[in-house]
Amino acid sequence: MMEPKDWISGLVGLMILALGLLPLLNARGVGPAWFGLSLPVKLLSWVVVIGGFYLIINSFIEITNSNVVGWLSFLIAAVITVLGVLQVLGKITWIGGIVFNIIFIVVGFFLVIATFAMEM
Repeated sequence: MMEPKDWISGLVGLMILALGLLPLLNARGVGPAWFGLSLPVKLLSWVVVIGGFYLIINSFIEITNSNVVGWLSFLIAAVITVLGVLQVLGKITWIGGIVFNIIFIVVGFFLVIATFAMEM
């Protein structure tokens, strides 16, 4: 049975997915102009860190339920979280624009998958 933690994961995943997908669609001329609003890099970096960490937590739940998707989610979440932390600390500066959008799409997609995978 789906629990509130599952639905919260799905909702957060959809929000992060939209945060990455809407600017990409706007760049292609789809949707209103406010889809293309750019947020400060520092804020986006923190969203990457928090989203990646939240995916790590969900991955542990998936792994304890003997779900194979959990290991892939964990690996992706660990890499994304490390990239986000390095960006926040100023150790790397190449993450920006379209790279943030792709990271958001990946994190959002795996959080939506976690909505259902945590219950398998």
